[in-house]
Amino acid sequence: MSLTSFEDSHEIDEETALLPNQEVPPDLNPTRTPLPMAQISILLTAWLAESITSHSISPYLNQLVRELPNVGGDARKVGYYTGIIVSLHYAAEAATSFQWNRLSDHVGRKPVLLACLVGTTISILLFGLSHSFWALVLSRCLHGAVKGHIGAVKSTIAELTDETNIARGFSMPSAAWSLGYVIGPLIGGVLSRPQGRWPDTFSHPFWADYPYFLPCLVAAAFTCFSFIITALYLEETMNSRPSEKHLCMGTNDNSDTHQGEMGDSSGLDMSPKEPEKPLPLRSVLTKPVVVTIVNHAMFALLNMVAVTYIPLVWSTPVEFGGLDLSPASIGMWLSLYGGMNGIFQFVFFSHLITRFGPRRIFISSIVACAAIYTIFPFENLALRVAAGSGSNLALSLLVILQLSSLCVSELGYPTVYLYISSAVPNKRSLGAANGLSQVATSIQSAVGPAAADWLFAFSLTHNVLGGNFAYVVLISVVCVGLGFSTQLPRNTWAHRKV
Repeated sequence: MSLTSFEDSHEIDEETALLPNQEVPPDLNPTRTPLPMAQISILLTAWLAESITSHSISPYLNQLVRELPNVGGDARKVGYYTGIIVSLHYAAEAATSFQWNRLSDHVGRKPVLLACLVGTTISILLFGLSHSFWALVLSRCLHGAVKGHIGAVKSTIAELTDETNIARGFSMPSAAWSLGYVIGPLIGGVLSRPQGRWPDTFSHPFWADYPYFLPCLVAAAFTCFSFIITALYLEETMNSRPSEKHLCMGTNDNSDTHQGEMGDSSGLDMSPKEPEKPLPLRSVLTKPVVVTIVNHAMFALLNMVAVTYIPLVWSTPVEFGGLDLSPASIGMWLSLYGGMNGIFQFVFFSHLITRFGPRRIFISSIVACAAIYTIFPFENLALRVAAGSGSNLALSLLVILQLSSLCVSELGYPTVYLYISSAVPNKRSLGAANGLSQVATSIQSAVGPAAADWLFAFSLTHNVLGGNFAYVVLISVVCVGLGFSTQLPRNTWAHRKV
């Protein structure tokens, strides 16, 4: 179906568009519900804190692992050990995320948010104080075990929005995550090993013994700030009866169904209604929920491998297929990407969803992963060709193209959040659906990056296809992901009869 026919079609069928009125884009629709920016801004601080915590370790993680006694400075072994750390982190997340999110359906979103922020603070401080491989594993497992606030934030945003502004609402966590991609790598790249950079200020032997504690301390401080703001100002969205906003939802839709639900011509029925209750797990697992979770997990696998490979390949010596970049250089590049991605997500996401529909955006995000994998060997080739020249414009362009592809890939996350929010049977089960989705993506993230890191190390150690065998395998996995994406509707599940 062509773009023109897609936009001009007014036929109402099971794949009706994301918005009931396709003729007016949501950002230009005068009846679009205003976003509750004060509450969403509080949620974004928690999302930003998680992003900073996660990304602040990426510039120096591979160097830290390389310095461990287990590795002994062998760059070819780094992938094995970082893979174990990342995998166990996500295994812990998979084991606990559903319980956290299901708990939020019963006790509320705010208590879960606060508890998880405390756990995140403790975990990153322990990471900075770790001297051994298993201490690093323990701290990262603790972080994974307290990531229930990710689902709680998504559930709260879905409860604060309606179909006229939900795309805009979900573009903001992605922008906040990207801002963390700016701040986090800068913190990790610049503040790691401070005694070597600022010997007069950090002259105490503590900073020589714990050279990576300072960036962890700064990340923990911001997480504490988020905890305070959330505790003081966030309002609980789990009310005992539907709010006036939700009673009025759908008044701009002229369908008979919505008119019947509202009860009169004004579209407002203030009579008491039976509050929704969390559904049993079996009732939550409808076809739309299952299809969405499978696609979310597949996309998360491809995206996580791409995010993991960028600092891994960039820090690998040139003779082993990498770029041999320092932690500071990696941090600067990743910060540049974070700024690009934040602007891209915030400015263009809702417009792209309206213009092309969620499924096309989701498919594009998967294809972008293939582009990321393909560029790696060409970056190394460009560096080898320009060896000794002092400058390498081709390499810089390839890096920018790779990070731009990662920006496109990141569109998949807010897109799949739209699918999950529209697939869930009722709003009191949002936590369960988000929890199941987080479990599935955590399992993929636990297995995927470790297997991909092992594959990378195997390709280099045995020189399979010149060390490029890992990229060939990953592009094959992209094809599998594209197959799963065809099961999604062109638009969200909101208007489908399931």
